[in-house]
Amino acid sequence: MRDFVPTGVRIGTDVLALIKSSVDDTYTGWEVNADVDLYRYFITVDVGSLSRNLQSIDDQDDQYYSTYSNDGKYFRIGVDVNFLPKDPNQNALFFGARYARSVFSENYLIHSYDPVWGPIDETYTNTDVSARWYELTGGIRVKVWKVIWLGYTARYKFRLKTSDTPTMLPHDIPGYGRTDKQSTWGFNYQLLIKIPIRKKDVKSSEIK
Repeated sequence: MRDFVPTGVRIGTDVLALIKSSVDDTYTGWEVNADVDLYRYFITVDVGSLSRNLQSIDDQDDQYYSTYSNDGKYFRIGVDVNFLPKDPNQNALFFGARYARSVFSENYLIHSYDPVWGPIDETYTNTDVSARWYELTGGIRVKVWKVIWLGYTARYKFRLKTSDTPTMLPHDIPGYGRTDKQSTWGFNYQLLIKIPIRKKDVKSSEIK
């Protein structure tokens, strides 16, 4: 039963989201990742925030343009199964599943110019839309130095469902992505720090 007592809690962030936020003016986002080990199982939680601001201008006449913005938060919760439970360094090769939810708002503006009526703005808004989906995950976690870990997670997202949006169909959901497909892929590269709870028992047969 001691194997099912957690050795520690890992807390980290998605490095790709931080890099994209610093180099892409249309994107602002962050994600916090955490997991706790129960022998070969990891209970995982992800929490994140994302906003986008996009603009499209007619090449011939800047009197015609459209803007799209969204902002929201999301979380995922699930379980990963580690296929290297006896690794003395606690490296992990895992597969798992997630349940995910997001709450977000978005705005779509179309600006045009009529010779008779002048400037015309059409605005479509969705406010506090809720969405849910499921994920199948796979990836690795590698100990690089003492309490520091690196890893990646690949995500297959599917069975997306949103609350009613009579004004317009949702376009981009924080944590999920564009909604023109009912399934999509995602990828995270994580930097994590492990807060130890107890030392892992290492059997002599596991030491090479």
